[in-house]
Amino acid sequence: MTVRSTTLRLPSRTVNVEALGPFRWGKVGNNVVLTNDAGEWSILPPDEFDTFLKGGIDEGHARFDELRERGFLRADLDLEELARKIRRKRRYLGAGPHLAVIITTLRCNQSCIYCHASRTDMHRTDTDMSLETARMAVDHAMKTPSQYLCFEYQGGEPTVNWDVLKFCVEYSRERNKQERKTLDHSVVTNMTYMNEERANWLVDNNVLICTSLDGPESVHNANRPWTGKKAAAYESVVGWMKYFNQRYIDRGLDPELWHVDALMTTTRRSMDNWREIVDLYVDMGIRNLHLRPLNPFGFATRTWRAVGYSMEEWLAFYARTLDYIIELNKQGVQIMEGTAATFLKKMLTPDDPNFVDIRTPVGSGTGQICYGFDGSIFPSDEGRMVHGMGDPIFKIGHLRDTSFEEAMTHPTVRAIAAASYLDTLPRCASCWNAPYCGIRPLHNYMQSGDLFGQRPNDPKCEQHMGIVGILFDRLANDPDGAVASIFRRWTVDRPRLLDAPGGS
Repeated sequence: MTVRSTTLRLPSRTVNVEALGPFRWGKVGNNVVLTNDAGEWSILPPDEFDTFLKGGIDEGHARFDELRERGFLRADLDLEELARKIRRKRRYLGAGPHLAVIITTLRCNQSCIYCHASRTDMHRTDTDMSLETARMAVDHAMKTPSQYLCFEYQGGEPTVNWDVLKFCVEYSRERNKQERKTLDHSVVTNMTYMNEERANWLVDNNVLICTSLDGPESVHNANRPWTGKKAAAYESVVGWMKYFNQRYIDRGLDPELWHVDALMTTTRRSMDNWREIVDLYVDMGIRNLHLRPLNPFGFATRTWRAVGYSMEEWLAFYARTLDYIIELNKQGVQIMEGTAATFLKKMLTPDDPNFVDIRTPVGSGTGQICYGFDGSIFPSDEGRMVHGMGDPIFKIGHLRDTSFEEAMTHPTVRAIAAASYLDTLPRCASCWNAPYCGIRPLHNYMQSGDLFGQRPNDPKCEQHMGIVGILFDRLANDPDGAVASIFRRWTVDRPRLLDAPGGS
């Protein structure tokens, strides 16, 4: 047997290191993108990239000012300014969790084919959070040093345990008279357990509403069957979305800010219905469409053959759907793709949106914390999902005997942070997408058995690089600047909090 020895040959390039500032690079479409730790970027055609490497972009060159101002050239390089930009991007470090997920119950009246929440049947009242546990969860979460805190109520179907949800909102506001934080409240509901009394209370108390709408009736009902009834889930969710949005208008609230947010989970059924999905969201007056791939948790692991797909397939779906959304915006339709908007805030603004899944280190335990119905504490909602599948590895304590400080410094939280700090990870540290990316160690654990994963071949890595690559490609092929204008509009945040410290 003969073993053939091969030598990896890299293309030879002349590089004038004395002329260049710190940068990463990668190929996007037919162009090369330069990035740096401050989140700055430039898109160069291959010939200009070669000129850049050779140090040939000097005063008088058309790209000189752009590349110098963004820190890619050594000429007039201001390291202090670069460091200031990086500090601003990373100012979430040490701020503490700003998201507290409270699982009011595991009971649910739907049986979604991709459910990752370990739902239980409606008669399982033993999976309801008690008022005492709810009180301890609020007290625990309020210890965060973060001056902004959002309580997010999940399940199961969180409105099934209505008294606990209502208590958490009211008790946290009472506590906040002393803490003086800026509070937000959000409920993630399927809308099928809603009634007018609950709906009106949520509106009157400024609780943000997030629901699931997977697409047209045939897609939504197939994905999210309603257990124990013949009624279709689609009719219920659409009806209550209209009700909520009209109540906001009746209160005189700006519909651009106050409206039901909806998440869409992509299954194989979605692939051929991309246009219909967008049109439905537009018709419903929804201004933010999140194109979300399946998570490798819960029921999705059992139904993958029927509903799953490759990340390559999902990115193709994402690209054509995004292009349709862009085209609608050019026609004056105000709708954005939420995942793109989050990445664009990293790419086009000096700030990081502090979205816990795409920051470094990831926000599990440092940007968010999750309280299970029984008082168990997890670094994130995904951690409790893994626990619900029978693996306790991500449980970091219990409310009866674990302080906030003990939870935040738990070895598991430290391990997750270490596994998601891009600057120290092979392949990630030198990746062109590092300024905009984030590793999700819990996903890695589910798919490969370890927190670090198999970068860059794991689906989340492929997803993040794919999305950002698509965004850069659309910016590179934008002769009239229309796409850039749309993208910049998507990065504008208008707060809808009614009051700051001590208020809602």
